[in-house]
Amino acid sequence: MRIGLIGKKIGMSREFIESGQSIPVTIIKVEKGRVIEIIDKEKRGYSAIKLGYFKIKNSKLTNQMKNYFSKKNTEPKKILKEYRVEDASSFKEGNELGLELLDKKKFVDVKSKTIGKGFAGAMKRWNFGGLRASHGVSVSHRSHGSTGQRQDPGKVFKGKKMAGHMGDKFRTVLNLEIIKSDIENNLLYLKGSVPGSKNSTLYLRESVKDVRRKTTLEKFKDKAKKKDSEKGKKK
Repeated sequence: MRIGLIGKKIGMSREFIESGQSIPVTIIKVEKGRVIEIIDKEKRGYSAIKLGYFKIKNSKLTNQMKNYFSKKNTEPKKILKEYRVEDASSFKEGNELGLELLDKKKFVDVKSKTIGKGFAGAMKRWNFGGLRASHGVSVSHRSHGSTGQRQDPGKVFKGKKMAGHMGDKFRTVLNLEIIKSDIENNLLYLKGSVPGSKNSTLYLRESVKDVRRKTTLEKFKDKAKKKDSEKGKKK
C-alpha cells in the first residue's frame, strides 16, 4: 500500500548536521490530501481511496465537477488522485492525510515536470561534441552531422538523436533521502535536487525499491562510534 502525497517545490537550501557537514536540500511544501471517495471492492473489483489536493474556486469548475463535490459534501479540489489500498475500511470520507504517511521513512520517489528549454540543438539536448572548429568546417560547427544513409535503407530511423523540443516532461527521481520532515509546517527536506522549477507540483511516494544503503545521519553516527571506540582503546 503506497499512498502518495503532492507538494510544491519551494526551492533549495542547505542543512547542517552535528558534524558541521553541509547537505544540499530541496524544500517541499506538502499539501494535505482529503479523502473524497472510498471505492469498495464489491462495486469496482478493487479497493481504493480518492484524495483531493489544493483548493480551487467554484467558478473554475465544470458543472459535472460542481455536482460531484456537492454530492460528496466537500470543498472542491484542484487535483484528484486514486490510490489502491488493501483495506479501505480504515479510511473515512473527510479525513486528511499529510506528512505522517512518511513518518519513519528514509527514502522517497519524486515525480515532476522538468524545466522546459524550448527548441534545443543536438549539443545541448544530447551532449554531442559538435564538428571541428576549423579544417574545412564552416557555418555548421554545432550541427549534429549525418542523420541517414545513402541508398539502403535511405531514411532517418525513428528515435534518432536530433535537435528538437527539450524538457517539459515528467521525470521520476528514485530513492531521495529524507533529511528532515517538519510535520507542524508541512515541510519536507530532501537531499539533492528535484526536477522542476520553483512552485512546480511534485508527486511524492514511498520508495518503490528496497533501499538498504545507510543515510547520511547513520553514517555520521557510525563514524562517531568508531572514534569513541578508538579513543577507548588508546586509553
